[in-house]
Amino acid sequence: MGQPTSLERSQTRAGASVATLTFTHGPLNLFDDLMFDALEADIAALVANPPRALLLRAEGKANSAGVDVNVFDGLSPEQGAALWQRLFDVIVHPLESLPCPVVYAAHGLTLTAAFEIALACDIIMAGPKAQFGLVEVVVGLTPSMGGPQRLAERAGSGRARELVMTGDLYDAETLREWGVVNTVSDDVDTDAKALTCRLAEGPTRAHFATKQIINAWRSGGVDNADGLTPSISGELFGTEDLIGAVRSFLDNGPGRATYSGR
Repeated sequence: MGQPTSLERSQTRAGASVATLTFTHGPLNLFDDLMFDALEADIAALVANPPRALLLRAEGKANSAGVDVNVFDGLSPEQGAALWQRLFDVIVHPLESLPCPVVYAAHGLTLTAAFEIALACDIIMAGPKAQFGLVEVVVGLTPSMGGPQRLAERAGSGRARELVMTGDLYDAETLREWGVVNTVSDDVDTDAKALTCRLAEGPTRAHFATKQIINAWRSGGVDNADGLTPSISGELFGTEDLIGAVRSFLDNGPGRATYSGR
């Protein structure tokens, strides 16, 4: 077995930078220490040099069959808490904070850590055969990489309790109806790549502002977001993206601007 992940960078036809982070850890893509270490390194590289859009996907039969239970064996309460803190610090929070759109493509089974990582992305796309679950209850655990709270944000607290407490598997269409999955696509890999490229060619600085405003709402509600929006959005008037797009709109009509993200 080779490296558990691969991080590739490419450009769209318009020259926009796109990164693709792929799980390549065997047919089940189990999250063991090697996988967590590889993801930490990949996300650190993305933070140091962000693309204009990022796609997360997987090779193999499953996006991931979950965490290798050996990771939990013998941990003390202090060690367990330290594990979760580390995964928030090096994977979940840096991924959420990337200054670009992040798309997750699920073609198959997507359990525990992989599902929680998907919930930290901006947009989740799924194939019709994809299944999702937070099944930590089978080992007497609750999901602890942010899954319950991010699921509650998307689907409501009642649905989050149901999904986590039952440990059941849920199909892509059900989670689309709940608002967890954005789109169900027959060719999820192709369509996710196309969306990632489309977002990369758009106004990345404006997309980042959108993420900041939504994060302000998450942390403090509408009033908090309203209080921060003027300064967040106001900064866009100093970007080449907005200046060039406004000029292009006035001179040539809508839909003709190109974006550099500066």
